[in-house]
Amino acid sequence: MNAPGFTASTIDRADNLRLMPDKVAALAASPQARLMRLTDIEPQFGPDGRLSWASPIDDPDMDALVFLGLDGEAPLFAPLGQTDGMASAIARWTMLDAMAPEDAALWGTARSLILWHNRHSFCSNCGAPTVPFRAGWGRKCPACVSDHFPRVDPVVIMLPEYRGKVLVGRQPQFPPRRYSALAGFIEPGESIEGAVVREIMEEAGIRVSEVRYVASQPWPFPSTLMVACLATAASDEILLDTTELEDAMWVDRAQVAAALAGAEDAPFIAPPSFAIAHSLLVRWLEQTSAADDLLPA
Repeated sequence: MNAPGFTASTIDRADNLRLMPDKVAALAASPQARLMRLTDIEPQFGPDGRLSWASPIDDPDMDALVFLGLDGEAPLFAPLGQTDGMASAIARWTMLDAMAPEDAALWGTARSLILWHNRHSFCSNCGAPTVPFRAGWGRKCPACVSDHFPRVDPVVIMLPEYRGKVLVGRQPQFPPRRYSALAGFIEPGESIEGAVVREIMEEAGIRVSEVRYVASQPWPFPSTLMVACLATAASDEILLDTTELEDAMWVDRAQVAAALAGAEDAPFIAPPSFAIAHSLLVRWLEQTSAADDLLPA
């Protein structure tokens, strides 16, 4: 299975430097430093189709930058600023389809951090204005001395399987004919396995067991951690929650393979390649094919 989107970063995050403001400031002012070029929150690209980076900063305002890490000897930064983050989903998906995986991982990290800073200008403890610290990986309240750190929301995304088929569903906002894995936020006090069982029952009315973890993916819209799983369904009878899903259907291996291949006669359009739902369908297809190979001739 190919690595899920947003997981291909090869840089050293250099966490050990984040509490050394003088060292990080020196890195930002060094000739090797690079600043990610953004339009609002969207990436800019160079003639080679890769992320575009600005030249070193002579007099950097460290409160306006986040230190992403080190790419070899080059310190990488992204600008912190107010943004509406409202680029159209269609334009963004098209961009991500063509984006180099390592660039998507870097931009995804920057996007999540920028949006977090935008939404945490004030202390949740006392209401006073906060300021960035830890090289952009936190905010500090000068009034009550509380520290605040970037939030990541865990989400389970899963395929129930039953007798050689898996269940896929679609939400009303999906493009026509697109189906994907079911998904939902993990609630406080809940395990990954418990969330998978609950979400499938809530959305499709199907009881599942034998939850198996497959992979995870940071999803920077705005900042979630997708936890992909497979689970075994007790039946194929669907009781759809129409407040969550527009439709759901069981599909077999041939239908999944056709959708992943982009066949015109496929019963649905697969999730985009950078989405972990795509990786999950690929993994299921690989596992079931491998299981068949073990059957006696």
